[in-house]
Amino acid sequence: MKKLYALTLSMMLLLLVMAGCSTKDNNKQSDAKKQSADKKVELTVSAAASLQDALDDIKADFEKDHPNVKLNYNFGASGTLQQQISQGAPVDLFFSAAEDKFDLLVKKGKIDKKKGEDLVGNDLVLIVPKDSNKGITSFKDLTKATKIALGTPEAVPAGQYGEETLKNLNLWKSVKGKVVYGKDVRQVLTYVESGNVDAGIVYKTDALISSKVKIVATASEKSHTPIIYPVGVIKDSSHLKEAQLFYNYLHSKKSMQVFKKYGFNGLK
Repeated sequence: MKKLYALTLSMMLLLLVMAGCSTKDNNKQSDAKKQSADKKVELTVSAAASLQDALDDIKADFEKDHPNVKLNYNFGASGTLQQQISQGAPVDLFFSAAEDKFDLLVKKGKIDKKKGEDLVGNDLVLIVPKDSNKGITSFKDLTKATKIALGTPEAVPAGQYGEETLKNLNLWKSVKGKVVYGKDVRQVLTYVESGNVDAGIVYKTDALISSKVKIVATASEKSHTPIIYPVGVIKDSSHLKEAQLFYNYLHSKKSMQVFKKYGFNGLK
């Protein structure tokens, strides 16, 4: 009887030990899963300067829906951003204001064409300071200006489109000497806002966010290369899963409504 009691007691103790080990293992697994879920991932998105306001709004919505992902934006001229990525800058997504800059990265193998798409479009406009008295009401009136702001064509797509427009209107030769170049479209906007120049060529979306300038003319779509904004995931991103998640979010109805609010044109 004593032997049976001792055996029963031993078995009970063994079961208790095993249960304790199992509980510890389960707790460890649960803690590991929790730590994994709580781990914050930071994405770097290089985007054209003209996208800043729309993307800031989208960032707030995205991070609210995905608290474990933090978005870090690097805004600038598309050409400059493209060069940075080509040289190995750690970037997860590229949102360009020009197809040619984007296509260069596709050709270099930095972006998978299947993970890139033309997302939105824009219009090119001529702006002047709100209180301007120069009588500039059209592109042809630029001959009246003393200084004209334009993005550097080699790096700034808006500058490239602006130069194309002026050449197609046979105005480039007569105004070229008056041009003050900006490092990106937002700097061009600032030049006009401050009154340091008489006029500037920017995107419609940039002009709409400023109360210090007015739009006096819109360039014909036939006068320049189509203004298209492609976006894509960088192949060697350290966070491909999260980068794809944000890429998909940019295509959502909610995000497209934000782009529309800021004056961008849908392409679908």
